Amino acid sequence: MSDISILDLQNLRHLIGGYSNTHCKMEDYASMARDEEVKQLFREAADSAMKNKQELMKFLG
Repeated sequence: MSDISILDLQNLRHLIGGYSNTHCKMEDYASMARDEEVKQLFREAADSAMKNKQELMKFLG
């Protein structure tokens, strides 16, 4: 893999932080939802955000 520039690292940090924030919010919304379908949608969104975050973290390893 080629070297990652400072700009690339800043962009990764921004994206990873955004997905982390989204994951936390979706988990909170799921815990507050009363409708099971809505709760499931929020949980799926949280899982997707976590998966995206983990994929981006691979660029740092």
